[in-house]
Amino acid sequence: MKHEIETLIRTALAKLVDGPLENVALPAQIMVERTRDPRHGDFACNVAMTLAKPARRNPRELAKAIVDNLPATDFVAGTEIAGPGFINFRLAPRAFHAAVVRTLDHGADYGRSELGNGKRVLVEFVSANPTGPLHVGHGRGAAYGATVSNLLDAAGFAVEREYYVNDAGRQMNILGISVWLRFLEAVGEPVTFPANGYRGSYITDIAAALARGNRAGLQRDAATVFDGIPPDAPDGDKEAHIDALIDRARELLGEEVFTGIIDLALAGILEDIREDLGEFGVEFDTWYSERSLSKSGAIARALEKLEAHGKLYQRDGATWFRATDYGDEKDRVVVRENGQTTYFASDIAYHLEKRERGFDLLLDVLGADHHGYVTRVRAGLEAMGEPGDALEARLVQFVTLYRGGKKMQMSTRSGEFISLRQLRDEVGNDACRFFYVMRSQDQHLDFDLELAKSRSADNPVYYIQYAHARVESVMRQLHEKSLEFDVARGRANLGRLTEDHEHALLTGLSRYPEIVEQAASARAPHTLVHFLRELANDFHTYYNAHMFLVDDDELRDARLCLVLAVQQVIRNGLTLLGVSAPEQM
Repeated sequence: MKHEIETLIRTALAKLVDGPLENVALPAQIMVERTRDPRHGDFACNVAMTLAKPARRNPRELAKAIVDNLPATDFVAGTEIAGPGFINFRLAPRAFHAAVVRTLDHGADYGRSELGNGKRVLVEFVSANPTGPLHVGHGRGAAYGATVSNLLDAAGFAVEREYYVNDAGRQMNILGISVWLRFLEAVGEPVTFPANGYRGSYITDIAAALARGNRAGLQRDAATVFDGIPPDAPDGDKEAHIDALIDRARELLGEEVFTGIIDLALAGILEDIREDLGEFGVEFDTWYSERSLSKSGAIARALEKLEAHGKLYQRDGATWFRATDYGDEKDRVVVRENGQTTYFASDIAYHLEKRERGFDLLLDVLGADHHGYVTRVRAGLEAMGEPGDALEARLVQFVTLYRGGKKMQMSTRSGEFISLRQLRDEVGNDACRFFYVMRSQDQHLDFDLELAKSRSADNPVYYIQYAHARVESVMRQLHEKSLEFDVARGRANLGRLTEDHEHALLTGLSRYPEIVEQAASARAPHTLVHFLRELANDFHTYYNAHMFLVDDDELRDARLCLVLAVQQVIRNGLTLLGVSAPEQM
């Protein structure tokens, strides 16, 4: 109904351009909001107050002129001018009944809109380094990014989902040396594992697979490997130590063999990540390789653009980008003294390439430790002639797991951690997807494992799913009692729905399309979560207070139309959240 009221107001304003609004620019957007107090009606608009100054009119007088020129409609029962010039709208019962009809007519499409007008959005999320399995923190980014993508799609944006695979650079080299050293251990060499290596059991598993493959050409004696290598932490520099080991591996094995170890480990870990996310209901349109940036010339093109715009300079043998010209705290190196391009060069090239692919909005879902990243990349885009506001970033805060009220240890010195797969195995996909987006992504999340597994009204996902299943139970009872359900008769008698509990549900149904748009616009899935909890609560209250399968055919069918519409909205909302809507519980 919000858009209908906006249309009514816009029509009234158009009639006033030859009168009180002559030579006044009409607003591109008209703010219509639901009232907080139902005594003030259902919706309120402040357009008279915003136009009063340019029109040189008293806002209340202008509000009256707008009201007097509103088109006739069956959906508005009355209007009033309140305070300094607010226009309050009170909806007629027919407006709420229309929400039931629309829900039943549109089914799975109810709540979808054209708000985005086909604007192309690339949502990049998760993008965890492929150096190990996904952990519970990655899971929150996955659930948030997938749900925001669903919401944007429902709001009329053309959405694509992308995972940026960091398959180049130093982390890949550390992955390779970690696997090779574990391989040497597996074949009996006395290796002292570096402090800065990857220590998870998955590294040992990959190395064991290498050993089972009879890779004789990979074996070297430990003394040769560690001869002359600078000391490791705590007595030495752990970074210098592992870099020297990487150089030694390349020297002893050759570049091609060492790269082969990296590729083998990368392929196995990436396959595990794909499978994990797929089981979690998170799918990507594109898995974009960082290596491809060099092969395609994207990094070279980005540097050429920066050079052409006069934004590069030389210092200490390196090439620097003038990031401070765009609000960054310091200038950034794009090419090191050794001629190697930096991660930052790859990052800005990647985002330029996104724009070259035709995306209007680049939405990055990043970890909480990426605050400075956004300013730097936006600076790079602007320096290359792209609009800085084409980049939008959402930072996802950390997750803490609790069991029985006690905080769980998330990782150990051995490199083990609680994986996303372990969490899903324990509480299920539905609880994971739901709990991850219950709070705003910029707030720390406490994840209560016992609550997530409970089958009680205290568990919000169970409570909402139970409302959906309860409607299905009502329909089964209908058939068991050999009662007839006439949808047309129910629609024709929606006026019989006069109970307060029924009005609460009718209001919820009418709000749903607005909630989807709000959640999409604010990138705020928790808005939808809160709405579904309220709707489920209103339904359970109604279920406990009233009989649906009454003898009165007209009232029974009207109530069944209402609860079926509620079930459809719950199903639609859960689908956007990536949560199932079971028919039995």
